[in-house]
Amino acid sequence: MSVFEHPEFDAHEHVAFYSDPVTGLKAIIAIHNTNLGPSLGGCRMWPYLNSSEALTDVLRLSKGMTYKAAMANLQQGGGKAVIIGDPRKQKNEAFMQAMGRFVESLSGKYITAEDSGITVDDLKAVATQTSHVAGTFAQYNALGEAPTGNPAPSTAYGVFVGLKQTVKHVLGSDLKGVKVAIQGMGHVGFRLAKQLHAEGAELYVADIFPEGLARAQEELGATVVAPEEILTLAVDVIAPCAMGSSINDESLPDIRAKIIAGAANNQLAREELGSVLHQKGIVYAPDYVINVGGIIDIYHQKQNDSSDTAMREHIAKIGDTLCEIYERAEAENTATNLVANRIAEERFAK
Repeated sequence: MSVFEHPEFDAHEHVAFYSDPVTGLKAIIAIHNTNLGPSLGGCRMWPYLNSSEALTDVLRLSKGMTYKAAMANLQQGGGKAVIIGDPRKQKNEAFMQAMGRFVESLSGKYITAEDSGITVDDLKAVATQTSHVAGTFAQYNALGEAPTGNPAPSTAYGVFVGLKQTVKHVLGSDLKGVKVAIQGMGHVGFRLAKQLHAEGAELYVADIFPEGLARAQEELGATVVAPEEILTLAVDVIAPCAMGSSINDESLPDIRAKIIAGAANNQLAREELGSVLHQKGIVYAPDYVINVGGIIDIYHQKQNDSSDTAMREHIAKIGDTLCEIYERAEAENTATNLVANRIAEERFAK
């Protein structure tokens, strides 16, 4: 199957493949749409089973970035990079420098940033080979941490704001006593858990790696559950904060939560599942709306006249955007993801 016949191909402007025999780098960059500006999106490293799985991910993620930028009213397009490999075993400076040469070969059409499996130090190695990198320098932080360039604090704050607003809309309450199951205790998932805990939420957490789980249990009193159980719990909210497609034909029948609101990209294995959720009475916060805090962060880091407060206020508007989506979805008796898609497409279409 060629790229053009791939089910996730959506009139992408550019898809590039790269292989470096010296370092072993195998990577793909996809540029979806640049009507609003140059494409920007994180670089993800993951041990994909094969190149077909990686291609599916990069096509979906790059499209999501176009919609995400449009919903945040940013003058930029959507792109994404994926590296095939285990980030805990295969990365080194030369490896990331090779990735920098790949980014540079696209002459600024794609600007890379941090994503799963990639650190700020990795990006600094990339930046030795190309200037088309965001996230290596930071001035502001949404959660009051020392600015590092990692957009995770802003992503987590945006998801927190969106989740809180969704709970208010659906349950008519604040977060005290609300049961939230978080799938993934990485940079974003743990920060989200910390904010939810501060407002009295009851937490259940799962991850394939133990480090974040132990910390969540010790510091936040979270209940640790097996990864295969996290989506099936009798909770109020499920917050997917790991890899995509967790809401699929196999998992959906067992979901008992009233709300799905998390940080993961491409949470729905296919768009049609949004309508299934709507029919089941489950309110879904469209992923590219609720997790947009990261690219808002990157935008503000480039503004010398911004501030922690200005960035937080911009991110906080995620709650208002979600309310608009929920109200339109209810008025039209349709799925929230379809409403969000229409709004975004109106903004980036020419």
